[in-house]
Amino acid sequence: MLPINEANTKANNDINREAAPDPPEQSQRLDDEARVKVLSPSMLVFKRFVRNRLAVVGAIILITMFLFSFVGGVISPYSQSQTFYKNEVMWKEYANLAVNNELRYAEADGASFPASARAQFILALNGGKATFAVGGVNYTWSRRGEDLYSIYATNEIATALSLAGEYAYTIKPGADFPAELQAAFESAQALNQDAFDWNGAMYTAARAGKSLSISSAREIALATMRVFDAYEPEFERTIAAYDFRRAVEFALAEGADTLSYEGINYSIGRAGDVDIVYDLSSGTPVEFAIVSPYIVQMASPDVRLTVEFKDAILDALRAKQSLFTSRDADGAEREYQIALSMPNQYTIKRETVAQMYDTEARPSWSHWLGTDSNGMDMLTRLMYGGRISLMVGFVVVLIELFIGVIIGGVSGYFGGAIDLLLMRFIDLFNCIPQWPILIIMGSVMDTLEIDPYVRIFLLMLSLGLLGWTGIARVVRGQILTLREQDFMIAAEATGIRVSARIFRHLVPNVMPLLIVQATLSLGGVIITEATLSFLGMGLKYPLASWGTIINAATNIYTMTNFWYLWIPAGMLILITVLGFNFVGDGLRDAFDPKMKR
Repeated sequence: MLPINEANTKANNDINREAAPDPPEQSQRLDDEARVKVLSPSMLVFKRFVRNRLAVVGAIILITMFLFSFVGGVISPYSQSQTFYKNEVMWKEYANLAVNNELRYAEADGASFPASARAQFILALNGGKATFAVGGVNYTWSRRGEDLYSIYATNEIATALSLAGEYAYTIKPGADFPAELQAAFESAQALNQDAFDWNGAMYTAARAGKSLSISSAREIALATMRVFDAYEPEFERTIAAYDFRRAVEFALAEGADTLSYEGINYSIGRAGDVDIVYDLSSGTPVEFAIVSPYIVQMASPDVRLTVEFKDAILDALRAKQSLFTSRDADGAEREYQIALSMPNQYTIKRETVAQMYDTEARPSWSHWLGTDSNGMDMLTRLMYGGRISLMVGFVVVLIELFIGVIIGGVSGYFGGAIDLLLMRFIDLFNCIPQWPILIIMGSVMDTLEIDPYVRIFLLMLSLGLLGWTGIARVVRGQILTLREQDFMIAAEATGIRVSARIFRHLVPNVMPLLIVQATLSLGGVIITEATLSFLGMGLKYPLASWGTIINAATNIYTMTNFWYLWIPAGMLILITVLGFNFVGDGLRDAFDPKMKR
């Protein structure tokens, strides 16, 4: 037990303590730090926003997308329209071989046998007529061998009338018709021959009414099925000469093995339906020309056909081989492929290293997301496409805000007839079918071939003009509530003009809601632009947006085999729209004064 004095002392202290007044509370001063914590609305909104984890995630997503689109395009080593190429070994068409089935003509020196006359010759040949006339010139022809014809231009020198087995002649002025020629004509008539030779020249007789027309004939052309090719370029001039071709053709028709032209002897060697003419002037046979019924045309006019190459083709055909080798113009051995393309026609292909667009290439170290169908880097296209998609979203929303705030503010403040008129105008505007209008505008711009850079501004303007009505209704509803509050009565009492009341007092109070509305609208605008571009009514090459990139996935083959052409763009649209929605929801909650989180 405590001593009595100590106990009394303790009791007195307790009584004094209970009787003493409470110490004064420490006064709170509104210094700078306390004022920010207590009074700053922006700080309160920020703290509420960062407490929302989804909103923070959305903000991180948007920051990442902006860095990817605007900074990534700067540091990328490629441009958005840069194309890439690759070297690929492929069988490319090199030449074509066909069996000649049309007559080919060689004209004598100084003579002309035009196309119209050639057409009439074919008709006369098929109709069995010995003579024909074109453009005032009379012609006749004679068969010299299989598919070999001599064509003559005739000139009448006399007419003959038969009287009791005797002929009465009428000689044309200036013509030479001696008795020996008359005898030759009568001998031919006795043998029923319409054409005859005399003194190295040819003459024809044709029925003209009751008399016979006798004409001299001058050979002007040869018609043949054979094709001549020179073994060496310096031989081509001789081979193109009419007299040389005539000598070779007549030798082949007669089955001769030799011929002579301009004092040079030639021999002919045969291999099936191909004949080879050898020059014997040097003592040893030199391959001079190849005569065959085959035409070889090179795919490129810059490449010269060599007889060695033609020989190799014909050897492969005779051996029924699909592959053969031959030397090219540089003397290198190359492999060729021959295939039947049409009846009596063959295509010859050669392995060629071709430079091609590196299209739809798989992801690699050079192209992390591969290349698109135009050979452009997909990752770079996504970066630049993000710029367009985000820019379209922000510009369209700004246009919507500008129009919506003005019309909604005026309608909500004045009310009455003005409000009724503007609301009916908005209802009328909402009746306009947005998607058909946008698709029609896209078709019109396609028809007018609008520049891609002008097209993007027209697209943003169209989307903005068609999407402002929702914001106008929100602004009107808020202003209808705010205009009846005390601060607006005070503003009216102080004589502030109407425009200042609307745009300096009412609209700023609506701004938090507008920020939320704009943030939520951005995602919808991006999806709208992507949809239009996917349908081909949005942006055009060379500009890219995420929607135009997804446009590559228009068939099941691309969707299943080239995922990197469309999935990354689709994922970027999905993530960006989610980011805007998360941020919009977070701002809506942060601006709500009833939120206590």
